[in-house]
Amino acid sequence: MSGTITFVTTASPAPMGMQVYEEEVIARAPGVLGADVVTRRAVLRSLRSPLPGTHRVPAWVLRDAPTAVRRAAGALLYRGSDVVHRMSLAHPPAPGPEVVTVHDTVAWRFDDEASPEPHAAAETRRAAAVVAPSQFSADDVAERLGLERVIAIPNGVDGRFFDAVPLDAAGLAGIGVRGRFVLNAGGSARRKNLDALAAAWPAVRSAHPDVSLVLCGPESERRHRLFDPLEGTVQTGRLPDALLPGLVAAAEVVVVPSLHEGFGLPVLEAMAAGTTVVAADRTALPEVVGDAGILVEPDAGGIADGLVHALDGTGVDVLRRAGRARAERFTWDASAAAHGEVWRAVLAGREPR
Repeated sequence: MSGTITFVTTASPAPMGMQVYEEEVIARAPGVLGADVVTRRAVLRSLRSPLPGTHRVPAWVLRDAPTAVRRAAGALLYRGSDVVHRMSLAHPPAPGPEVVTVHDTVAWRFDDEASPEPHAAAETRRAAAVVAPSQFSADDVAERLGLERVIAIPNGVDGRFFDAVPLDAAGLAGIGVRGRFVLNAGGSARRKNLDALAAAWPAVRSAHPDVSLVLCGPESERRHRLFDPLEGTVQTGRLPDALLPGLVAAAEVVVVPSLHEGFGLPVLEAMAAGTTVVAADRTALPEVVGDAGILVEPDAGGIADGLVHALDGTGVDVLRRAGRARAERFTWDASAAAHGEVWRAVLAGREPR
């Protein structure tokens, strides 16, 4: 089997979530596919973007352009490709066989997320394969877009989290953290359910007054509005990637109260680092956590009860060991190998299993 596969991504200033998936899987593609398959990158950026990339495209024009125009743009961008793997619905479609990754349906469910791509249903229906990062998300995407089948391929976890050394007191003090703490890392969109976490925190702080809530992520007016008035909270802003494994390993608990996740990478990273997880019993999170964390109702009472229980320490050693063992099942090598089966099938003109 031979051919050329082009992987299409969007230029990004810092890898988070979806970008981590893209970089980890694409980096392993040559090893998975072998020397007979040529792998290429198409990194798309807007006309004025200062970010590095391979192609500049009028993204907003293409978003609402007629199907024929989008296909013509794809034919130009991906010429010479036997198969194209688009890692975002925003990218123009390929004229030939393609694989499309759809992480979740949040754009259709939450009005503070990016608007749904208008061509999503039609373009995924003509794709040779559609991939999602969990069985929940695969089923959800299939139902939303009217697809017969979406292939579930779980994400992996960076090996640095298994080897993470907890940040020491000096390192934590450097980012404004002192003593025991609960960590919430990520975005502040409505689906992240920070309102319920903020409502839960006073009860947690009352039960454990020596514990702080550390919130790590891009600067957010909404996060400041919710947590600045609360005692015992620290907002670090976005931290260097190199600090995150040590910060996660140093936390007493990582809390992920999200209402909707297509996968939930922070949960997996916490389990790999041996940190207790409290997560919402919703969407893909139970699929990742299994029985290796504390799953709660994503309201103030449920989150508070879960955090207090975790901080009390009863049974957490068992959960931490179970979490590390479960996290070992989610590797980027395994994810790339499963993607490789899809790529080879599409290259050969077969339907992926």
